[in-house]
Amino acid sequence: MSGERIDWYRTEMDRDTFRELTRRSDARGLVQCLLQLAWVGVTGFAAYYAWHHWHWGAFLLVLFIHGSMMQFLGVTAACHELSHGTPFRSRALGLFFYNLFSFISWNNPTWFRISHFEHHKYTTYALLDQEVELPASFRARDFLKSFLMAPAFWWQPPMRQITYSLGRLASAWDEQIFPSSDPALRSSLFRWGRILLIGHVALAAMFLYIGEWVLIPIVLFPSYGGWFSNLYGGAQHMGLQSNVPDFRRCCRTMLLSRFEAFLYWQMNYHTEHHMYPGVPFFNGHKLHQLLQADGAPEPNHGVLDAWREMRMIQRQQRETPGVAFDAFSRGRQPVYVSQRAETDV
Repeated sequence: MSGERIDWYRTEMDRDTFRELTRRSDARGLVQCLLQLAWVGVTGFAAYYAWHHWHWGAFLLVLFIHGSMMQFLGVTAACHELSHGTPFRSRALGLFFYNLFSFISWNNPTWFRISHFEHHKYTTYALLDQEVELPASFRARDFLKSFLMAPAFWWQPPMRQITYSLGRLASAWDEQIFPSSDPALRSSLFRWGRILLIGHVALAAMFLYIGEWVLIPIVLFPSYGGWFSNLYGGAQHMGLQSNVPDFRRCCRTMLLSRFEAFLYWQMNYHTEHHMYPGVPFFNGHKLHQLLQADGAPEPNHGVLDAWREMRMIQRQQRETPGVAFDAFSRGRQPVYVSQRAETDV
C-alpha cells in the first residue's frame, strides 16, 4: 500500500463541536440496524407469502422490491458506514452488525474495510484509489442491464469468495492492498471467504431440506435488486474531479427524503462523510450545515437531480475529453476544468 499522504482541505471546527459531532450512540445505532432488518424482514416475508399464495407475476414483483431493499444492507449503505466503526459506542456491537450485514450481502468484511480505508485516504486519486476510478461513465444500456439482467450475475459474489477461500487474491488491487508482507491480513481475508461460502451453502442446504427453495433467492441471492442502490451509490463521485485534495470537488452531497436517507444511512451527505469519516451517520446533517457555512458547493436536490447533472457532465466529457465538473459552479453556469493526469500527492 502507498505511504503517500494527501493534505486534504477540511472545514475547521472547535474542539467542543468536534466532540459533539463524533459522539457515538448504541441506542441510535441499534434503532437504525433493527429497523432496517425489520424492513427487509417485512419485504422478504411478503415475497415468501406471494410465492405461496399469489400469482407468480406478483411474486416476481414483490421479490424485486425485496431485493432492491436488501442491497442497502451492503457496501452502498450499512456496511459502508459500519466499516468505519462510528455509529456504536460499543465496539462489539458495531463489529457484530458489520459482520452480520456483510454476511447477508456477500461482502467480505476484511476486503471492504481495507479497500475502503484506501479509498478514503486517496479519494479519486488515480492508481491510489481503485475503489472509485474517474472519469466514469454510465450509459442507458448499463442502467437497463442493472435493472433487468442483474439476476444473471448472481454467481459473481460467490465466485470471488471461492477465490479467497482457496487462498488466492482476485485482482491487482487485491495485491496492492493485501501485500505479502502482511500474512495475517491475507489470512483474515481468506478466512472470511470460507465463512461466507460455507455459511451460505449450509443455509441453502437447509432451505432445500425443509422444502423451501424459494428462500434461497429471498435470503441468499438478492443481487437482482442492485439497480436501486446503484442510483445512490453511483452518484457519490461520478463526473467530479480527480487528483484534487478537496473532498468538496470530488464528492457529491444530495438532499434526500427521510425514507431515502434511512435506507442509505445518510450517505447522501457524502462530502461530509469523506471530510470527517469519524462522524456517525446520524450527525451527517449537522456536519452538512457546518460545511455549507464554510462555503461548500450547493448540494443536489434529490437523486434524480444528481443524475441529470451527471448526464450533462457526460455529454460535455464526450465533446471535451479530459474535463470534469467543478462542483462549485452547481446552480450557476456549469464550469468544467481540465483534469490533472498526475497524482501529485
